[in-house]
Amino acid sequence: MSGDRVYLYDCTLRDGAQTQGVDFSVTDKAAIARELDGVGIDYIEGGWPGANPTDDSFFANPPKLHRSRLSAFGMTRRTGRSVENDPGFTALLTTKAKIVCMVGKAWDFQVEVALDIPLDENIKMIADSIRHAKGKLDEVMFDAEHFFDGYKANPEYATQCVKAAHEAGARWIVLCDTNGGTLPHEVEGIIREVTQHVPGDRLGIHCHDDTGNAVANSLAAVRAGARQVQGTLNGLGERCGNANLVSIVPSLMLKMGYETGLSANDLSRLTHVSRLFDERLNRAPNRSAPYVGESAFAHKGGLHVSAVEKDPRCYEHIVPELVGNHRHIVVSDQAGRANILARFRDIGLDVNSDDPKVARLVETVKEMEFNGYAYDGAEASFELLARRAINGLPEYFNCTSFRVIDERRWNARGELITLSEATVKLEANGNQYMTVEEGNGPVNALDAALRKVLIPVYPSLEQVRLVDYKVRILTPGDGTRAFTRVMIESASDHGEHWSTVGVSTNIIDASYRALYDGIVYKLYRDGAVAQAA
Repeated sequence: MSGDRVYLYDCTLRDGAQTQGVDFSVTDKAAIARELDGVGIDYIEGGWPGANPTDDSFFANPPKLHRSRLSAFGMTRRTGRSVENDPGFTALLTTKAKIVCMVGKAWDFQVEVALDIPLDENIKMIADSIRHAKGKLDEVMFDAEHFFDGYKANPEYATQCVKAAHEAGARWIVLCDTNGGTLPHEVEGIIREVTQHVPGDRLGIHCHDDTGNAVANSLAAVRAGARQVQGTLNGLGERCGNANLVSIVPSLMLKMGYETGLSANDLSRLTHVSRLFDERLNRAPNRSAPYVGESAFAHKGGLHVSAVEKDPRCYEHIVPELVGNHRHIVVSDQAGRANILARFRDIGLDVNSDDPKVARLVETVKEMEFNGYAYDGAEASFELLARRAINGLPEYFNCTSFRVIDERRWNARGELITLSEATVKLEANGNQYMTVEEGNGPVNALDAALRKVLIPVYPSLEQVRLVDYKVRILTPGDGTRAFTRVMIESASDHGEHWSTVGVSTNIIDASYRALYDGIVYKLYRDGAVAQAA
């Protein structure tokens, strides 16, 4: 075994499921496991057999894995029970998983107070459980719960616990910072001491993020000799979360020179896997996430952009494409000519840097952002603005007027309901149209009315759906007269996403402007031909 090989253990399907607001279905767990398998994570912890119906169903029919190995999680035998006569322990050993990770106490305080048993009995429980499981399965791991608190309180007893696991045949003894309160220098120092008793290639690390140090603690543990790292996708977990494998893996591979089960090609899929995971949970991805966030390689200030254009190393610590991300030149009121030109290249717009239209566009962007527009989160609206300024855009349709009515009333069943109705007048395909549609809100009704007219003219709009809608009050001191900014994210059936923005003192007008840009962007990208006037 190479000393430069670090093994990765993902516990998203168990620890991640303890995140507030997260509830995995069996289908979710299987899909996530397949994604982890696809990038080469060494171990995937499927859950706790016997803990709940979802985990039981998952282990009854686990997904077929090609590169990863499935692990089941559970406890050592209970006090007063033999390994043959403990139903919970038996359930752990009888799933289709051939690897188990069992948890036991490593803090004398927990043993005496939580378990209320003698210290020696806890060590016997650890040894008996691992020895018995090792005779039935391919691999057995031991999670030493509260290890670092236990070591700081009673290093001799905590060490006895991990030595018992090692001597009983555990493949990995995982040192857990269960409370998440240990700091990197403590982790590194303690693990170096533990390696005097248990070899580093048998030690793992499992950190919680209660001080914001879970990733740093995990890397410190590897520096000290541990060769397995446990964590979750995007750092999910109870309280403040677990160590984030999405940050740990590229740091190990690109910064520290360690080998993992991921190839360079697997690493380049990391951003995709991170965002796909958030999509499955219906969560907005963290734009500021290290390595994979949308803003991780975003440059806003003109001075920074100029430097990055000369040499990316000035403000980028790695090549973004190594983790499947990309450089993002943000257009904003801090933008200069370098930002605009870089963004032009991104959208395939070939413009001479000396073109006076560029200078005018820079000033237009600054003026519009001063008035409330935000193009760093609405790239599609910026592209339309730029193309209109430089080369012009086709006029696909013209909304001559619209009206939206909300009605709140009691229906025939005595239920209080709210109905929205939108009337639009459009010019498209050389014809004039007027139509009325209802919706579950004014924006939905307006969107439905626009589509009713436009889809027969431009069938590709049938594929478009709105996936996010955000409203921000820009001048809260003005009360109900305040300026409002609406951001709309749209998506197509082919997986494309784009964001648009609208600003007005009227929330419906702001929404229409964002809707309009979203529709026009789709039509332009599809190469739609403007209909005859």
